[in-house]
Amino acid sequence: MYRHGDVLLIPVNEVPADLHPKAGAVVAYGEVTGHAHRLLMDGLLYEAEDGTVYIRAPQDTAITHEEHGTIPLPAGLYRVSYQREYAPYEQAVRQVLD
Repeated sequence: MYRHGDVLLIPVNEVPADLHPKAGAVVAYGEVTGHAHRLLMDGLLYEAEDGTVYIRAPQDTAITHEEHGTIPLPAGLYRVSYQREYAPYEQAVRQVLD
């Protein structure tokens, strides 16, 4: 697994059949700062019907972010997961905003 700020990249062996190409290279936007986790080089983004994002990296690539820097990402398939937090006053679980 690879953690990049509030984004977790989990290696997977297969992906759902209902994937659709996701335009651009932004893995996740930061709501507070406007910064973004971006896929570099030859990585491709896909989104499943349930909204889950996947990365297909046919060769080694990297993820970059203005605050978290750049980390290498070996070739492979990855499911993208976002850190969540519990808001007790709202009694809700929500995505952590970077």
